[in-house]
Amino acid sequence: MTTKRRSRLELIYDILLSIQNKGGTIKPTHLMYKSNLSHKLLNNYLDELIGKELVLIQEIEHRKKKTASKIIVLTDKGSGFLAEFRRMREFTNAFGL
Repeated sequence: MTTKRRSRLELIYDILLSIQNKGGTIKPTHLMYKSNLSHKLLNNYLDELIGKELVLIQEIEHRKKKTASKIIVLTDKGSGFLAEFRRMREFTNAFGL
């Protein structure tokens, strides 16, 4: 059995797709499991995605518990990246690349 490593772009695509598949928002721990990345590696990618405005972090206040938790939100720019990446993948597949 051979395992193929994902490219950087494929990892970014998988991260953004995981967020989109959960309705556009996801908890960091859930994203870590869905994208199959370590905590450290996911944070490195999230820092880059936040810097490029593909995702943003929002704090959700819990009134009853008086605590806050973070969620990751897919931006319109992130949705646009997903659409363009899909088009690029279809294009390269059409030529067998």
